[in-house]
Amino acid sequence: MKRIVIAVGTLLLATGVVLAQQDVAVRQQNQMKSQGKAMYGVILKMVKGETPYDQAAVNAALTALEADVSKIPTAFNVNPKEDVVNASFGSSQKIWQNKADFDAKVPPVSKAIADAKGTAKDAASLKVAFDAIQAKCTDCHETYRIKLK
Repeated sequence: MKRIVIAVGTLLLATGVVLAQQDVAVRQQNQMKSQGKAMYGVILKMVKGETPYDQAAVNAALTALEADVSKIPTAFNVNPKEDVVNASFGSSQKIWQNKADFDAKVPPVSKAIADAKGTAKDAASLKVAFDAIQAKCTDCHETYRIKLK
């Protein structure tokens, strides 16, 4: 009887740890999806001409993107050691193996966004700004993001 109680307790503890790790991974994914919404759901659609240029929407997207990007180092402090179930992309373990380099990739993205806030005034200048931000995002994604599907 004592062994059964210990086994059940161990199983419940392990389940709790797995769920906690999944929660961390989901929060990290949601952080990145929020950035993607501003970058691709708003800005890229304007750059491609799929939606009309709207300065207020550009300003809101850049402000949201700037706020989200600044949270990246904190969001990735904890290594969940697993990926979100059914996700297309995941976080490479390289993040936690070289956290200083990972964190150092954030300021150039923030600077590109800040620069865009001052220069994006029409579709043409928004494309230049998008390309600059995207280049900085890609610099990190090439090293620290993995394709799962």
